[in-house]
Amino acid sequence: MSRPRAYLAGPEVFLADGAAIIAAKNDLALAYGFLPNGIAEDELDPAGLSLFEFGHRISLANEKAMRASDLIIANLTPFRGISADIGTAFELGFMCALGRAAYGYTNTIRPYFERLRDDFYQGAIAKAADGATRGPDGMMVEDHGMADNLMIDGGIETLGGILVRRQVEPDRIWSDLAAFEDCLRAAAVRFGLAGPA
Repeated sequence: MSRPRAYLAGPEVFLADGAAIIAAKNDLALAYGFLPNGIAEDELDPAGLSLFEFGHRISLANEKAMRASDLIIANLTPFRGISADIGTAFELGFMCALGRAAYGYTNTIRPYFERLRDDFYQGAIAKAADGATRGPDGMMVEDHGMADNLMIDGGIETLGGILVRRQVEPDRIWSDLAAFEDCLRAAAVRFGLAGPA
């Protein structure tokens, strides 16, 4: 029986120690019986390509890897703002649209509403005349008790996956893989894998 292919999504590629974190995630995926599937930018040759053409080549390679994968595990820890990395969100949506098993994790337990209210609007939200809670810019502030935008939580829930939330110290927010391993454990049960010895 061939190993299920797991597409490991997240913003780790942007981190200074990203290669080490990606390697650790790959090792854990292998230990749980999955074949980690993804595309590393350094595997592609930018020679003779414009910046846009090279970026498009990366996008196409990632889509090819996702189509060849059985599941996704997405790192949805807020990145460069109050929400998950936008590329990771796209990849999660792509895999959900393909009907593949979807799992996600975030290394903060603070819900999206709290981050939106406190971090983005600095608490300056109020009930408007139409009954909606709005920020000073007039935008509605949603509260569904979810980890991020409702489409992220909803997509994972619809496909029977889990979205793990853990509170991790700021200096370990990217390197702590306990929540990632929770996703691997749940996915291993779903795919009938034994997991680590």
